[in-house]
Order: sequence, then C-alpha cells, then structure tokens
Amino acid sequence: MQTILIVEDKQSMADMLARTLESEGYAVCLALTLKDGIDALSSEDISAVITDLKLPDGDGMEMVKAVREGYPFIPAIVMTAFGSIEIAVKAIKKGAYDFITKPFDPDHLILLLKRALGEQTLQKENLVFKHEFSKFLKMPEIIGLSNIMEKIKKVAPLKTTVLVLGESGTGKELVARAIHHLSQRTKNSFIAINCAAIPKDLIENEIFGHEKGAFSGAAEIKPGRFELADRGTIFLDEIGDMELSLQSKLLRVLQESEFERVGGTKTVHVDLRVIAASNKNLEKEVSGGHFREDLFYRLNVFPVIIPPLRERREDIIPLARHFIGLFSSEMNKKAPKLSPESERMLLGNEWRGNTRELKNIIERAVILCDGSELQPEHFNFVKCNTEEQIGTEAPLSEIAQFAVKTAEKSRIETVLSQTGGNKSRAAEILKVSYKTLLTKIKDYRL
Repeated sequence: MQTILIVEDKQSMADMLARTLESEGYAVCLALTLKDGIDALSSEDISAVITDLKLPDGDGMEMVKAVREGYPFIPAIVMTAFGSIEIAVKAIKKGAYDFITKPFDPDHLILLLKRALGEQTLQKENLVFKHEFSKFLKMPEIIGLSNIMEKIKKVAPLKTTVLVLGESGTGKELVARAIHHLSQRTKNSFIAINCAAIPKDLIENEIFGHEKGAFSGAAEIKPGRFELADRGTIFLDEIGDMELSLQSKLLRVLQESEFERVGGTKTVHVDLRVIAASNKNLEKEVSGGHFREDLFYRLNVFPVIIPPLRERREDIIPLARHFIGLFSSEMNKKAPKLSPESERMLLGNEWRGNTRELKNIIERAVILCDGSELQPEHFNFVKCNTEEQIGTEAPLSEIAQFAVKTAEKSRIETVLSQTGGNKSRAAEILKVSYKTLLTKIKDYRL
C-alpha cells in the first residue's frame, strides 16, 4: 500500500484529505507543520507528498525543496488558496510535480496523484534503462544495423512520428526506446502498449482512460496510457492489430493532440511523441481494408525497417557470444566457448524467431553446459510439431498430440481467413479467450 504524506496545518482540511485518499486505498501520514513533514520523509516510507503552501513554521516551497533534494523520485503536489500564475511557476521551478488551487474537486486531486505516482514508477524504470543504455551503441543486438542507428540519431531530437517495421523478435521496442532516450523527452515517460495483447473491448479504455461512472464498475477516474505519456513518448506495438473503430480516434490524437476519456466530454490535451511498430505489411493491410490509409500515412512519416536475423547471418556468432557472456555472468559461470560444430549449427538455423529465439536458445545451452565448450547437444532448436514428421514407431500419445496440433492449426487458419484476420472475432468463433488464441497463433507461427 502506498503512503501519502499530507502537510496541512488546518486539521479539518487534513482530515478531509485523509478520508478521500483512504477511500482510494492509500495509507496516509499527517503532518501539521513543515518540521513534522520533513521528519516524516525520513521516518516513513512515503510515495508522494501533498503540501499546503502556507504553513505555521515555514513555506510549502521548503517542503518541496526537501523532497527534491533528498527524495527525487517522490512527487510533490502543492495546494494553496492563493493561486496565481507566478506562484504556480515558482512551485514547478522548485520541483513540484503540479499545483492545485483551493477549493478543488477531490477527483481532480486523485487523478493528479495517480498520474504523479505512475510517472514516479516510470522515472525509476527510465533511470535503470539509462544506466544500461550507456552500453547500447556497443550491444550486439544492433550489430549490422549501423544504418538504422544513423536514422535513430537523426530523428530522435525531433517530434516526428516514427514507424518501426520488422518481424517478431527483431528488437522493435529496443529501437523505440533508443529513439526516446536520445530525444529531448528522455526525462519524461516512455509508455509501451501492445495493441495485439489487449481485447478490443478493453483497449480503448486502456489507451484513453475513463471517467468516473463511465460504465458499471468505473468508480473512479482512470487516466489512460496517452495521459501517462504526456510530455514523453508512447510506443504502440503491433499497431496493425488495432481495431478500425479505434484507428480513427488514434488519427485524431496524431492530428490534434487531444482526445476524450471513455464516458467523458472534457477534451484532454497531450504533448507526446508517437512511435508505432508492426510485424505486418501495413500497405497490404490498407489494401485489404484492415488498416486506415490516412492513419498509415500519418504514422509512416519516418519508417525504420529492421531486417530479420536470417538476412544478416554475419551477426549470428557475435550475437551468440554476447549472450553466452551475458547468461554466464548471471549464472556465475565461466563463459564457455562455441565449438566449431555448434557455430555451424547456429549459422544453419532458420531463426524464424530472430534475435529473441537466439537469445532463448543460448540461455538454455549455457544452463545445460558444465564444461568449457558448448556442443551441439546443448542446443535445443524448438520447431512447431505441425511441421515435423511423426516416426512410424512413435507412441500413441505423440501421434495424438501431433494430430490435435495439426487440426488446431488448420482450424485457426480457416477462421482467421473467414474473419479477414480479425483475432477478436476469431476467438469468439473458436470459443477460446483472446489471449489463448494469440498464444496459439504465436506457437503455430501463423
């Protein structure tokens, strides 16, 4: 449970705020003076601070300063009855997350607090990413992608929308994060959402959020991913799987930088950069009527195409050696070498799963290897059973499993063809969950 520190000298106001926050599931720590508030920072596990501007023994700005200097990840919200642009600017410059003028709507404060806490988590993640990012330019995952790195460096400082195209496992999110990190938005949020992993009846709510009372169970305002990405970057992965009805709303955000939450009428304005990615040929999707042409052109301002691993086989062995070192270090083992036979085996594999498949295979091999050299028997190249032949002496259980998977694959292919690739509709026809269908599509490489 997250604890919110309230620094407010009026007991009635402090009690009202405490009740409001506790009803939202937060724990509350009350401080009636500046001194008590600063002491609470060091003695309690505080997630966020809400402080009044006028305190009996000091100024709320001093509270903000104490938070910024000692606890930079804790967001501080300043409240005052003496609101003005000058005070708001001063509060923000001192390091406040935001500024709210009394009297205020408690729902507005809760929304502000939730957004602040969401960004707090993302800032911590970004810090970890930045620490690791110093190695980025030397990472073997981008060996052979020097042209892509040049593109990334050129487009990163701009607000230009980027479309990253490539097969599954080629590192599209890695490229998106690189663009964000090298941009002027690097201090703000990087929000990723997989458009294929969320059912169509939930994705609009996930992206745009909802108002209190928008539907049964909507007991509070929920900010969506676009609000959380304000002043930062939003990464829309597998954009080709987004429903047509939602594509028009996304187009408006790209054009106008505004939207309404589900069930709301108030327009929300955002300043963000959009990076989209897809493993589909979006031009074919447009021709087939599954993707809006105007949205495609709006997204395709600056395309970045990542080639599959099989088209850059010179990168396979350097990549494998990198992953061997990485996993050996994690397992506290001396890094084994690749035997010549193992190298030939790696070079001969099709790598339909690209870098992700190579990484997983190397991890398993390092676990199995107890010696100083990785041999062919340490590698387990997983293939889809529907593409393998069953031996004449195979047990009945294996034959049955093969038959089931063959039938499943054929049925899924047929239904997907009937629905024009609409996975949500296909899941309904097949009477399985959306997530189950996605898993099987991935397993059967459909």
